[in-house]
Amino acid sequence: MTDTSHSPTSQSPEEGGFARFLRATEIDPRLLGMVGALLLIWLAFEAYSVLALGRPSLLLGASQAEANGFLTPRNLWNLSVQTAYIGIMATGMVLVIITRNIDLSVGSIMGMVGMYMGLLQVEYLTPALGLGHPAIWIVTVLFGIAMGALIGAFQGVLIAFAGIPSFIVTLGGLLVWRGAAFLVAGGKTIAPLDDRFALIGGGSFGALGRTGSWIFGLIACVFVIWAFLNGRTARKRHGFAQRPVWAETFVIGLVCTVIIGATAIVNSYIWPKGNIEKYYAGIGQELPECAKSNATIYEGVCAGFGHGFAYPVLIMIAVAIFMTVLMTRTRFGRYVFAIGGNPEAAKLSGINTRAMTVKIFALMGALAGIAAVIGAARQNSATNAMGNLDELYVIAAAVVGGTSLAGGVGTIYGAIIGALILTSLQTGMVLIGFGDGSYQRIVIGVALVLAVFLDILYRKRIK
Repeated sequence: MTDTSHSPTSQSPEEGGFARFLRATEIDPRLLGMVGALLLIWLAFEAYSVLALGRPSLLLGASQAEANGFLTPRNLWNLSVQTAYIGIMATGMVLVIITRNIDLSVGSIMGMVGMYMGLLQVEYLTPALGLGHPAIWIVTVLFGIAMGALIGAFQGVLIAFAGIPSFIVTLGGLLVWRGAAFLVAGGKTIAPLDDRFALIGGGSFGALGRTGSWIFGLIACVFVIWAFLNGRTARKRHGFAQRPVWAETFVIGLVCTVIIGATAIVNSYIWPKGNIEKYYAGIGQELPECAKSNATIYEGVCAGFGHGFAYPVLIMIAVAIFMTVLMTRTRFGRYVFAIGGNPEAAKLSGINTRAMTVKIFALMGALAGIAAVIGAARQNSATNAMGNLDELYVIAAAVVGGTSLAGGVGTIYGAIIGALILTSLQTGMVLIGFGDGSYQRIVIGVALVLAVFLDILYRKRIK
């Protein structure tokens, strides 16, 4: 007799239709809640812009040139770029928190690495290799990631082998690395940086472009379909219950719709007039009429100059995919969850928990180094303010995204959505006129406490 107790299609007579739908599609209810919260935040800011500030909205039929609300291609594109470096560090913070640790130093590591990368470019690589040498940005990126990883590994050694609590080690790191960043440059801002390096930050021309983004979107959809089919084959091979075909088709269609929709939005954000002029000057052709006049550049041939996906967003997507595979498809990921579930049992089962702690903090440092690359490139400078208080937003993004401070629970996609929620709150408040950082910190603090409270309720419910 076949056991169907764990089958996606099996149901209890007391189960509602929506619960059966969630079980058949295997959609995480917490993910659904986070996405719902994100959409509510977006709609609330858009409604406030329209009703309280009287701004025209795309949702009410305004043209792109006229629209000035929250849900515009320009604002959503900038929102995605601003989310990138927080999201990247939040994926690493998930691992740290799952193993019942904390890292308060990621913002300071980001600032220190950014400062050293600026000094490396301006004072060493440019004089040695020459202005604009193509190796400058490559050496800088590798140096930044390596430096972040070494700092993280050093902190991991102190935690794992010296027995110092992670809170104390990383709190000390927060102060030490921030102070070192100030001293090494004497408090000065290092600028400008290499032009190729600056593209990584998503500035002028720092995006995939219209055609490239459509190709990327289509490839992503093909990958999604392949992943689901491959997963279905693997389930059959190992004798696990299959999801209904309709459920699998629905999820694939939903994911591909989101990908194509996001591609259409980022392609709808047209280059500024200055970029179009620079482009045509570079190829030696005359400007199109839409860029010559003061009329909107959303018309005519200029509509072909969509930004597309910014490079920071592509980097965040690559990091998210890598971290997801690491957490769900490797022994390393299984060890992380084992340590978070019960550290003593994990140690007794033969897992080298000390080595794992060093590796996790080294990975966190490397991700902070990647964030420093994006931050310095976006600003086209290395400043002492880079990464200031970002450790709080990174931790908040992981927690809002469903990572439990009790350890053992967390997802990479949750951290990305958490980062997007927090960045949406920040951006929305600036857009409606609450640009003071005090208001933003109050809102982020309330969101963090609320997320922890909901996590406590959820954990009590599933026990």
